[in-house]
Order: sequence, then C-alpha cells, then structure tokens
Amino acid sequence: MTTRKHATVTTKDSALQNNPLLHFSGLPKFDEIKAQHISPAIDYLLDEARHTVNTLATMQSEVTWSNFASKLEDMEEKLSRAWSQVGHMNAVVNSPELREAYNENLSKLTDFYADLSQDERLYAKFRALRQSAEFSALSASQKKIIENELRDFRLGGAELPPEQKARFKEIQEALSKLSSTFEENVLDNTNAYALYIEDAATLNGIPEDVLISAAEAAKSEHKSGWKFTLHFPSYLPVLQYADNRQLRETLYRAYATRASELGELDAAGQPKWDNSPIMMEILQLRQEAAHLLGFENYAALSIATKMADSAQHVKSFLQDLADRAKPYALKDKAELEAYALNLGISDMQAWDVAYVSEKLRQEKYAFSDLEVKQYFPESKVLAGLFKVVETIFGVYVTPSQAPVWHETASFYDIKDHKGQLIGQFYLDLYARNNKRGGAWMDEAITRRKSEGGLTTPVAYLTCNFSAPVGSKPALFTHDEVLTMFHEFGHGLHHMLTQVDDYGVSGIKGVEWDAVELPSQLMENFCWEWDVLRHMTAHVDTGEQLPRSLFDKMIAAKNFQAGMQTVRQIEFSLFDIRLHSEFDPHGTASVLDLIAQVRDEVAVVRPPVWNRFPHNFTHIFSGGYAAGYYSYKWAEVLSADAYSMFEEDGVLSREAGQRYWQEILAQGGSRTAMESFTAFRGREPNIDALLRHNGMN
Repeated sequence: MTTRKHATVTTKDSALQNNPLLHFSGLPKFDEIKAQHISPAIDYLLDEARHTVNTLATMQSEVTWSNFASKLEDMEEKLSRAWSQVGHMNAVVNSPELREAYNENLSKLTDFYADLSQDERLYAKFRALRQSAEFSALSASQKKIIENELRDFRLGGAELPPEQKARFKEIQEALSKLSSTFEENVLDNTNAYALYIEDAATLNGIPEDVLISAAEAAKSEHKSGWKFTLHFPSYLPVLQYADNRQLRETLYRAYATRASELGELDAAGQPKWDNSPIMMEILQLRQEAAHLLGFENYAALSIATKMADSAQHVKSFLQDLADRAKPYALKDKAELEAYALNLGISDMQAWDVAYVSEKLRQEKYAFSDLEVKQYFPESKVLAGLFKVVETIFGVYVTPSQAPVWHETASFYDIKDHKGQLIGQFYLDLYARNNKRGGAWMDEAITRRKSEGGLTTPVAYLTCNFSAPVGSKPALFTHDEVLTMFHEFGHGLHHMLTQVDDYGVSGIKGVEWDAVELPSQLMENFCWEWDVLRHMTAHVDTGEQLPRSLFDKMIAAKNFQAGMQTVRQIEFSLFDIRLHSEFDPHGTASVLDLIAQVRDEVAVVRPPVWNRFPHNFTHIFSGGYAAGYYSYKWAEVLSADAYSMFEEDGVLSREAGQRYWQEILAQGGSRTAMESFTAFRGREPNIDALLRHNGMN
C-alpha cells in the first residue's frame, strides 16, 4: 500500500521479501500465491501486529488519533488485506493444501483478535481518547470509529473478569473452527455428488445448453451420457424443466439433505459430512458467549450492532410482513396446485414446485425463462450494467489488467470524468468445482488516506453462473442478471466511498441490517425498459429484447411474490427464534423449531426429511446469525430509496449523485438511518416494498 509499509518487509529474509502475501504496494499477486506462502506471511504479520499492540498499549505520551488510533488502523489494514486474499482463494479455488493452511491460520488470527478485543490497556486508551480535548476536533468518521471501538471492546469481553475472559476467548476460537467446518461440509458434499444419466429420454424438457454442459462434464471424466451435480447451474434447470418427476425428486433429495445425517456415509458407515452436532455446538457456544456479556440470548448480542432495537422488534416486523404477504402466498399456492392437476400431478411435492411454476408461467404469460435467457449474453449484460452506473454516477467502467486466481476471472477500473481512478474490482462469474456456491462481494483493498497517500478501494465480485458452452457465450437468466446487479450494488458501496478512515470506509461499520440496501436498490434497474433493452442481444440473431416480451416479463414480475416473500420470512423467523427462544441444551431439535415456524408462515411445506438448517451457511458460517431478517429489512430501505429514482427519472443523474453522496460515500461514518434520512428526507416506510411486490 505504501512504501513505508513495504519497506518493513524488505528487512526480513529473502523468503519473506518474495512472499506475495506481504506485497502491499499494489494489487494482490494472485498468480504467485501458493498454500506454502500463507503460514510464513501470517506469522510474520501477527508478530509485527503484536509488537505494534504492545508498543501502543504501553506508550506513556498522551493518546491522540495520529499516535494511537491511526497506528492500530495501519496494523489492521495490513493484516486484513493479506488475509482477505487467503480467504478469497479458499472460497474460489479451494484445494486440500489451501484449506489446511487456511484453517491453521484462521485459528491463529482468531486467537489474536480475541486477545485484541479484550486488551484492557487498549480499551483504556480509547476511553482516554474519547474523553480528550482532541475528540471534539476529530472528523465524523474518526469519532464514529472511536465509538465503535469502545462498543466492540465491551462486546469482545474487555470488561469481563479474568476467568470469564479466558472462557470467552475459548468460545470465539471454537466458533471460528466450527463455522469453517460447517461451510466445508456443505462445499464437500456439494462437490462430491454426481448423478450420471445414460438414457436420453430421462432428460426430456431440460434445455439444450444445460444438456451440452452435462455431456461435457461426463466426457471430461471419460464417461458416456450426462453428468448432473448440485451446483446451481446444473441443479436448478433440472428442477425447473425436467419432465421426469423421479429425476427431479432424486436431485432435490440430494440437495435438500446435504451435510446432514441423511447424506453419504463414510467407510465406517457414519454420515460423511453431518452438520447436526456442529449446529448444536455453535448454538450452545453462542448462547454462552451472550450470557457472559450479560445478554439474555445471542440475538440480543447480535442486534446490539444493528439498526433494529431488539429481537422482538425484528419478530414484529417479520410478523407484520407475513400477515400482509400470506393471503397472496395462499392464492399463489392454490393457483399452482390447480395447474398441477393439468400436468397430472395431484400431490404436488417440493420437487414439483419449480417445474409446475415454470409451466404455469409459460402458459399464463406466454414466455419462459429459457426464452428470455437467449437475450442476455454476458458481454451485453455487463455493458448494460456498466452503462447504468456510468449514467447515474458519471463514472466510467473499463477493462483492466491484474493477476487473477483463475483463467476465467477478470479485472476492471472505475474512473471519474477526469480519468481519475476511483475503484477497481475483480469479476469471477462461473460455477466450478472447488468454488463456494452462491454469490457475494468482498473487500480486497479498502479506501483510506495514510502517510503513503490515498488507497484505491478494490472489490471481489463472485457469482456462480453457467459458463460458456461450445462456441456460444455465457447466457444469463433474468434472475442471474438481478444477482449481477445485486452484487455490483455491494461493490459500489465499497468502491464509491469517500471516507478516508479505514474503520468506517465503504461497507465497514455499516449496520448489518442496512448493508443490503445498495445491493437491492440496484436490482430495480433490471425491471426498467430503458435499462434492459440496452443490455440485450439475442445469442443467434443479435436482435434486441422485443418490447412485447419485456411487457410479459413485467406482467409476470410479481408472479408468486407472495410465496417468495413468506419463504424469506420463514428463514428469517427461524433464524431470529433460533437465537432468541430456542434452548440448545433442551430436548427440542432445530428441526422441531423450523417445523413450528413453517406451521405459522409457510404455505409450501417441504418433506420431513428436508434438512435445510444443515446447509444454512448464511447463519452458521456466513455472518448472518440473528441477522437473516436483514434481507427483508433492507428491502424496505432499498424500495423506498429507489422510489426517488422513480420520481426523478429512473436514470436521473441528480438522484444518482444524491444517493452517492448521502449513502454510498458515507460508508459507516454515520448511522444507516442518518444516511437514509439525509437521502430521502424522511424515515423509511414499507409502502414502496409492498407496491414493488404487488401486495399493496
């Protein structure tokens, strides 16, 4: 990042000098990083960090921002930047060697940060800084960082007596390992499963491009026929299009029982990737940690750093939304069941829902996802996305060059109208083995101003879409286009920040239940004709998406919105009740709880052998524990925020600039509610969300 920091490393031996993870003066060297680099780099950085901590904790001079807080930020930025590269590679090009090094060093980092969060000497110095005469003269972002630090020391156990401190640290270390194992079990089970089909008649209804990919997958293993997996580009089209009901059930069962006691057995006859005991241990440890800190339950601890007031506040919000959505969901279900009878399905099951829904949509709106997909080649989608960003923000997105971790990953610059670099991002779009499922944005480098100057923020944008097949480009469904815009919204939050202080720059310091606002807001542009028509070109003819087809898509926009809403509420209620009401030491099981929640809000019930909690990585390994409600919570914020674009003109530069300055630029330097009201001129209300979902 700066020559001063880089020079520190050059005083070490040649192995460290050449270690790519200790390169801070530019972009990550992904073409050089190997598993064997990880431990030496992390050990060196942790030694350096401990030295810094001890120096700062024992200094005798009066505490100031520049001689104390800024120095800690230097240390944190360096360690986080190196570790983000390790964590990212573990997620996108996982290997046994990489995983072993990742887990070994994860425990070291967890131990370091647990000690850091309990360091009474640092805590005392932050209190002194808060009470100093200098505090009033600090910037808003610096003040917010100090307030956040004081809160986080309390939540990290700094005020606990010694015995409880030690136990709290043990809990943090155990939770770190358990969360990693939980995610690995889901990934390993997903990677290991394969269904080989020899009979072409079994595959009737499945789109041609999916069949070509499946045939290529089988051929790569020197097998005949077709190979199907649990990766979404392979799994979902089978559920959505396969006429063979048994095939749909087979794949659904494998997907729904991942990482559970019902999955594949090992040589000893035991479940190979069973997350059952891991879930219970995680819940027990979370509860114990909350009690140590004086909270009634883990949900209360989690919500202490969020916009919501309490777990009850969250439950009331979800219940209100459920009350409004359930009548629409019941209507959706009744329509689906009636239509299923036309297909000869009198007992519609979970593995039939996507299939019947697609058939109903095709009849009701006279188009299919497959038809729409032909108009969304990758190059046009990206060009359209970049055009939206360029239009509303006045910035420019251009391809660039950087070392990458996989041949299909790419890199881009974002510059202002003067050609000044604002941000950069990596793009990794395609599903593959040894890559974590889902889609996400993460931080590679965070904007901050230091002695070495201003650092440009860099983001990772990762998806799991279908790769190009044969000579044809990658084609995206409209849902995948929405996902692309969603993740780019997160990226903009990170890259368009104008905060100069690391701790609240970009998405750092933003309340978790507000962090989805920018991502969900971007999705709305995918439903605008003036946006969508410019990002389409039929893969064979090159013609633009016909207005008649777009009108059908708009008519179908809220197709099954009721069912989709109560499904999200089901997951959210399960999560918040799991962490506020459920007794992990009691006789009731996690499956009992999700059954109770489904009794209350679900309209489509999965089979009793469905093991959704066992692969619910969001809450057991992804940071959304007692926070999954954030998706719906932030959807209220994003729908209301987007209504300003609707009022001013969808591609309004004025609305875009205001949104940039009041929300994206501010990062976590002030509360999300302050940023929202500064942008919208009032507090949010739910009306726009209900209108967008056709439930007003």
